[in-house]
Amino acid sequence: MQASGVVIGGDGLARPAWAAADPLLREYYDTEWGMPVRGEQGVYERICLEGFQAGLSWATILRKRPAFRRAFRGFGVDTVAGFTGEDVERLMQDAGIVRNRAKIKAAITNAQATAALRAEGGLSDFVWSFQPAATPAPRTFEEIPTSTPESAALSAALRRRGFAFVGPTTMFALMEAIGMVDTHLVGSHRRGSSGVWV
Repeated sequence: MQASGVVIGGDGLARPAWAAADPLLREYYDTEWGMPVRGEQGVYERICLEGFQAGLSWATILRKRPAFRRAFRGFGVDTVAGFTGEDVERLMQDAGIVRNRAKIKAAITNAQATAALRAEGGLSDFVWSFQPAATPAPRTFEEIPTSTPESAALSAALRRRGFAFVGPTTMFALMEAIGMVDTHLVGSHRRGSSGVWV
């Protein structure tokens, strides 16, 4: 590992260690992580997946994402909001996803809460309204915060509106994933790639 905290890959590109070895994580890092995600369905899906990730590795969730998308019908908000107890049992039998009853129920609850947020301008604008005024500029993994005042505020605001599995750490991970903050290490070939922070 270099002093900056990045690893130079065989392709000559600098990435953090977590994205340097596993081809799936590398592809995710190079093309998706930290890029702006807007729109109800996209933000809702990522809230769900970040919630399912709690206590697990992101690699686990990423490998299961196609199965999650099938099981949750493409994370269509209105579709999932209408899921019943029978759907919960169906999902609990689906070995392709994380079979955690509380997290499955949270995904349904969060779909219902997302639909309700349309009256306030929608989930995407609501979440993005918590974008901080500045973004970190970490040189090592240890310099990346795990939560911030903004992620705590977003967590509290979502909980007030009925969302579950949206703690401050989970919401900071969401903010990183959808480009609200840029925690690409200084020196990474992806630093500044979102266009949100210039």
